[in-house]
Amino acid sequence: STFTTALRSSVHLSFMLSVLQTHFPSYVDMMLIFSKLSFVLFYYCIIFQRVFVWDLDETIIIFHSLLTGSFSTRFGKDSSKAVSLGLWMEEMIFNLADSRLFFNDLEECDQVHIDDVASDDNGQDLSTYNFVTDGFQSPAGAGTLCLGSGVHGGADWMRKLAFRYRRVKEIYNTFKNNVGGLLGSPKREEWLQLRREMEVLTDLWLTQALKALALINSRPNCVNVLVTTTQLIPALSKVLLYGLGSAFPIENIYSATKTGKESCFERVAQRFGRRAVYVVIGDGVEEESVAKKKNMPFWRVSCRPDLEALSHALELDYL
Repeated sequence: STFTTALRSSVHLSFMLSVLQTHFPSYVDMMLIFSKLSFVLFYYCIIFQRVFVWDLDETIIIFHSLLTGSFSTRFGKDSSKAVSLGLWMEEMIFNLADSRLFFNDLEECDQVHIDDVASDDNGQDLSTYNFVTDGFQSPAGAGTLCLGSGVHGGADWMRKLAFRYRRVKEIYNTFKNNVGGLLGSPKREEWLQLRREMEVLTDLWLTQALKALALINSRPNCVNVLVTTTQLIPALSKVLLYGLGSAFPIENIYSATKTGKESCFERVAQRFGRRAVYVVIGDGVEEESVAKKKNMPFWRVSCRPDLEALSHALELDYL
């Protein structure tokens, strides 16, 4: 990688400098300049990250197009099988979201990012906290308290909302590499069977996407970020069930449902800095237009060979 190359160059030049100081003192001033330049290059590689901003559905995973039939039509697959698998996955996504990730409580209180209400959390120990009996949902309905930014319920209600998002974060971090443990038996076996059947139907689409994600994560100065139009809690459920937890730290997942992708891209740019290089990867018009507006390279994924080409470009350090 560029990072490794810079490090090696810095070490090599420092060694050359020590030799020249001993045998050729007249070259010391010149080599001091070269040595300083090498450390500047090393610093540059640490600070200026490359940020890969991914779409989720129909880019990394195949889901919505299974339900609509567009995937089977486009790629000549069994339409009834595709719809059946899509419905099966949909049931698992919302079952996990409802049973473990508080989606029944949070559906009307969607956030862009997992830490957006963290400032309302007082840090209370939640190990014995009873989420069922804490009176979170008011008789008037929680939806009236989550109308948009700046419109909040009372402090006590907001604290309980923050508790739920904190617990979701804890669950994600605990089980992102052990989804079977989160599901338990027999759901675990059902999930594994579904994953196998979906990979067969989609010609290993997810496997190819995971390869590209792993290549990016293997670089010390690169990062994967997810921006999806799915609400945050179902998006986290999707990420877990499709085995993407190791590719995306929960802090790198953004939901554009409320604000749109341009706002999310702006948040990502503010977080990682204007000097970073951003590469947008997706299949939709929205992310492509935002990438063009912000002068970010866009890699379109419309079929599995596009993911194969992406992995190849990453392996050759073209990206």
